[in-house]
Amino acid sequence: MRCKFLSVSGALLLVISIYFILSGAPALAAESVVLKYRIFRESISVQELSTFAQTGKLSTSLRVNLALARQNPQAIRQYLTEPVKVNPVILDKVLNSRIGNVILDQLTQVIHTRSRQADKQALRAALVVSASKDGQITFIEVIQNYPTNEVEVEGDRLESAYRQLRRLQGNLQDILGF
Repeated sequence: MRCKFLSVSGALLLVISIYFILSGAPALAAESVVLKYRIFRESISVQELSTFAQTGKLSTSLRVNLALARQNPQAIRQYLTEPVKVNPVILDKVLNSRIGNVILDQLTQVIHTRSRQADKQALRAALVVSASKDGQITFIEVIQNYPTNEVEVEGDRLESAYRQLRRLQGNLQDILGF
């Protein structure tokens, strides 16, 4: 029992350390987002996307880009801002398990680096840092906390990635057998 407590507290310490390291160093956070819809691809600033997520106000470029991609801005905003409640310690354990790797494989089909290298590690860090702040995850937080200067988002797959995160919400403890 004591060993289990120490490993949980150690994991929590790791999560908190990652949070402070990444939140204190703006160079380790995404500055631009490449929104991709099939053959359409456009780079915008994370700040521009964050403003849209928070206020609902579309910049001219984002309005044009979503119209060209035939995307409903309110649906995109919902996927970006709808929170998924998770325990950060359990999330970290799940994402470092075999099942977690499968989940990360699926999610990196939607949110990834341009080079497609170290995608799982980057996404794992972004998810855990996002959850460590307030016990919940939103996709806009994941994008903001992504530890590279640029992150690519497959916009036409955003809904399925959101559903995957929602399934995680209720199943984290079951996955590890808590």
